[in-house]
Amino acid sequence: MYKVLSIAGSDCSGGAGIQADIKTIAAHGMYAMTAITALTAQNTTGVYGVLEADKDFVAQQIDCVFQDIRPDAVKVGMVANAQIIAAIADKLEEYEAKNIVVDPVMVSTSGGRLLNEDAVEALKTRLLPLADVITPNIPEAECLSGIPIQSNGDMERAAEQIALFCRGAILIKGGHQEYRADDLLYYEDCPIWFPGRKVDNPNTHGTGCTLSSAIACNLAKGLILEEAVFRAKKYLTGALLAGLNLGKGSGPLDHGYPMR
Repeated sequence: MYKVLSIAGSDCSGGAGIQADIKTIAAHGMYAMTAITALTAQNTTGVYGVLEADKDFVAQQIDCVFQDIRPDAVKVGMVANAQIIAAIADKLEEYEAKNIVVDPVMVSTSGGRLLNEDAVEALKTRLLPLADVITPNIPEAECLSGIPIQSNGDMERAAEQIALFCRGAILIKGGHQEYRADDLLYYEDCPIWFPGRKVDNPNTHGTGCTLSSAIACNLAKGLILEEAVFRAKKYLTGALLAGLNLGKGSGPLDHGYPMR
């Protein structure tokens, strides 16, 4: 039984965050564990409140996981503030965690801000350098690189800039493109493109959480990075194509479609 730890925020409506991660990990036949960084009051229409966890309590949750059931991979999502980022980074270093996937969550699908301004620098200097792969979307890649992205060439230039402070691979997700959904995997100065078509489904709540968790699952069982990303994209596409339609806004994915 492969084991995956998700360090992220809770989404009470079940479509993103910890809840999406648990569903994704379970759909991959693996054992999910969590360390919750924040509680959010949100649903498919927006984020209405955020209650951040105490940094020491986040660290204690991570201790309890690693000291008892060591994970084969770690996914990090919403981290909220610089103090929590530092606590997570300290623990990942202390336990020499493997197969770390960081989704630098800054803004929710509905547009709600999920990362404090003062935490961006801590993210860049403490947490991202520990990751085996990071998974920013285009707005997040623009924030991390300082480069406006309008084309595939811009995505490559942004990845080159992010690589200056990120030792691992960089997966810039192209879902914000108007007509395509081409993703760029940039690793060791080599760009690898994953061409993708836009899925005609407005219900995209939790897509970033789902993709990063699926990558962590694939790394946990020993797949090479390129194959791990390919299979994760295939799982995400299937969850979108399943056509679940819940809520009044951008609804959640059908995480359990492979089990039916």
